[in-house]
Amino acid sequence: MGSQALIRASNLTVNKGKTKVLQNQSFSLFPSEVVAIVGPNGAGKSTLIEACTGIAPLRDGQVLWKSAPENEILVRDSEGRRNPPPSMGLTLQKDAICGDETVLERLEFSLQVAGLFADEITLDSILSEWRLSHRSGSRVSELSGGLRRRLSLICGLAPAALSNNPIAVILDEPSEGLDDTSKELMKGWIKALSQKGNGFFIATHDRSLISCADRILRISEGKVMEESGNSEGSPTVLPEYSSISRIRRPISAIVKWAFLMEKRNPIDTIGKSTIAFLSMILAFALVGDLDPSAHGGQLLAALVLTPAFITAISTPAIVGRLSENDSGLWWDAVTGPMSRPAFSIAGASLFLPIPVTYLSWILLDGSIDSESSIEVMKWIWLPALSLIDVAIAATALHLLISDLSRSRAVPASLMLIILVWPFLELTDALGSIIEDGMSFGLGWGDPITTCILASLTSALVWLAAIMIPDT
Repeated sequence: MGSQALIRASNLTVNKGKTKVLQNQSFSLFPSEVVAIVGPNGAGKSTLIEACTGIAPLRDGQVLWKSAPENEILVRDSEGRRNPPPSMGLTLQKDAICGDETVLERLEFSLQVAGLFADEITLDSILSEWRLSHRSGSRVSELSGGLRRRLSLICGLAPAALSNNPIAVILDEPSEGLDDTSKELMKGWIKALSQKGNGFFIATHDRSLISCADRILRISEGKVMEESGNSEGSPTVLPEYSSISRIRRPISAIVKWAFLMEKRNPIDTIGKSTIAFLSMILAFALVGDLDPSAHGGQLLAALVLTPAFITAISTPAIVGRLSENDSGLWWDAVTGPMSRPAFSIAGASLFLPIPVTYLSWILLDGSIDSESSIEVMKWIWLPALSLIDVAIAATALHLLISDLSRSRAVPASLMLIILVWPFLELTDALGSIIEDGMSFGLGWGDPITTCILASLTSALVWLAAIMIPDT
C-alpha cells in the first residue's frame, strides 16, 4: 500500500488470563480498504479489535494510529503507555449503549466524541435512512434487539459519513440481529464510505459481509493470516451530510452524558438519599436519651458525618450504567485513558454530602445549646465539603474494581477501607468545632488543617485508583 496506514499494529501479543490469544502478530489498516477479521468463536476477533482501540492491555507490541498527515500517535503499547485515539467510528459486539439514552442522544454523542457536530435536520436524515427517525426520542431500553443493533451500527458509521477526513471504522459483528434490508444497507454504506477514504476493520461470521472485503485477516491459534478478498458489493449513494468539525473534547462529552443519565433516571441520588435518611434515623434511634455531648464532641461528630460518609462510599449508579451492554468499553475506547478519571468525578455524589450533613446535624444536635449549634451550622460545610473528595475517591475505586478481573478485584476492593482514615480526620475536625468553636489557625489539629489532610488523603487514593492499569 502506498498510503500511510490508518492503524498499524506491530508485534502484538495479547493474553486473556493465561491464554495467548495473539502471539507476536503485525497487521495494518489502510485508507479506502475494507478488511474482514474472521475465525471461529473464541479465536480472538474481538480481542484484536480491543487491542486496536487500546481497550485490551498488551503483553508485547504497540498500536499506532494515523493522527494527521504523516503523523502517528501511540494508542497503546506493552509498557503501559496509552493515549486517546484519533476520531473513529466504533460498534462493539454488545451494542455498548446505556438503556437510559435516547436514540438521538446516542447518535449525537457518537459524533461529539469524534469532534463532529450536526444539526437536527442532518441527524434526522441519518436516522430516516436507517428507518429509525420515528424512534428518535425513545429510550434505548424501549427498543427491540434488532433496532438497538441498528442504532449501534449507525453510531459506528456516522462519524465516517460526516467526517471531512478519512478515519478508521471498527465494527464487531455488525450484522448480528439485523434484518435483510438493514444488512444490504450496511454493505452499501461500507462500500460508499470506503470510497471516500475511510478504512474498515470488520469482525464477522457473515459470509455476504466477508465477500465485500478487500482483504481478510484470518485468526487461528494466535496467528493472523492474510488473504485477498473478493471486494464485492455496490456502494449506496449517500446524501450530502453537513457537519461542523471542532476540537475534540471527549471529557466534556463524558461529563454531559453522566449528568444527563442521572437527571433522567436519578437512581443514584434517590438511592443514596434513602441510605442517608435511614442512617440518620438509625443514629437517632441508637442515641435515644443518650447525651452525645457528654461524651465529647467526637461522638456527636461521628454520628453526624456517618450518613454522608455512607453515601460517599456506596457503589455509584455510574458503575451499573457503564457495565450495561459494555457501555463503559465504548467510552474507554473513544476517549482513552482519561475516561476513568472523568467518570470518577462526573459519577460521584457531588451534591449530597453537604445537605445530608446539615440535615443530620439538625436531627442530632438536640443536646447542644442554641448558640453553639448556630456556630457549628456556620462551619459544618467545611468537613462536608471534604466528604465530596472522599466520594470522588470512592467512585474511582469502584470503577477500578469493575474494570479488573475477579482475581484482582477482591484485593482492590479492600482499598475502600483506606477511606475510613479521612473520615476519622473529618470527625476530629467537626468534633473540634463542636467543642471549641471554629479556629482559623493552620496548626496541627486545627479544623482547616485537618480537613485539608483528609482531602489530600482522598486525592492520593483517587490518584492510585486511576493510575492502576485495568489488567
